[in-house]
Amino acid sequence: MTGTRIAALGHYQPAKVLTNHDLAELVDTDDAWITSRVGIRTRHIGGPDEPVDELAAHAAGKALANAGLTPDDIDLVLVATSTAIDRSPNTAARVAARLGMTSPATMDLNVVCAGFTHALATADHAVRAGGSRRALVIGADKMSAVADWTDRTTCVLVGDGAGAAIVEAVDEEEAGAARGIGPVLWGSVPEMGHAVRIEGTPPRFAQEGQSVYRWATQQLPALARRACERSGIAPEELAGVVLHQANLRIIEPLAAKIGAVNAIVARDVVESGNTSAASIPLALAKLVERGELPSGAPVLLFGFGGNLSYAGQVIRVP
Repeated sequence: MTGTRIAALGHYQPAKVLTNHDLAELVDTDDAWITSRVGIRTRHIGGPDEPVDELAAHAAGKALANAGLTPDDIDLVLVATSTAIDRSPNTAARVAARLGMTSPATMDLNVVCAGFTHALATADHAVRAGGSRRALVIGADKMSAVADWTDRTTCVLVGDGAGAAIVEAVDEEEAGAARGIGPVLWGSVPEMGHAVRIEGTPPRFAQEGQSVYRWATQQLPALARRACERSGIAPEELAGVVLHQANLRIIEPLAAKIGAVNAIVARDVVESGNTSAASIPLALAKLVERGELPSGAPVLLFGFGGNLSYAGQVIRVP
């Protein structure tokens, strides 16, 4: 039987840091207003010469190095993003070209803030089915490029970055569940797709903040617990919880309602802002890099947001 595991992680953020005090010079806001409502203090902002595929390639390169692999060891590249400017070539193909890959399959997935967990599940399925032996899964977004910098309710949220994971095949019996990627729980609320949008020409990010907050805090705890059940993990057994880094006022109560009483809860939103599809792999990679999550420990990943889509699974730390 073919199983899967995450072999390594990598992350990348642009060098420029935008603080709440910097934002106060652009729009009518201040540090106290932002931190009390969303918990964000800083965010990284890419420059005009840093497209999404460059952010993604940097994160991917680190993941490959951490796994001790070369670009030619990858046969599938999946990039979750909603902020790529061009339709073709897609971001995954551009990442493959930047890394010097020869003939991987390349696909983009646009599920906005739930993009990485959708892409991770897709890679898991492809490897288990035999369509891929080793996949590169990336969440990358440049939210600053679609922000309305005159709207203080949304521009204070956004940041740029990328996170990457290497998904590879393993013998399920030999590796055991402790090295695996659990079954995904995914879905959407299509009639509420208007609650989070990137629309128009030029495209601009907008959302109905209160609708998203109520839906996330009321509906998602039960969904997250179901994702744990699919992996045979009780919430109190989790070593970590990495939710989409949307808003600290959503993350903290949601983690508590899940019942993950012994878990480290990712709070990267404080320093990175909302990086959409990048937020989960970015936060996870940082926790692993700092040694806060031991190898083999079970961690719940759960993405939610744009399209009011959601996807979550329990993974084991590489």
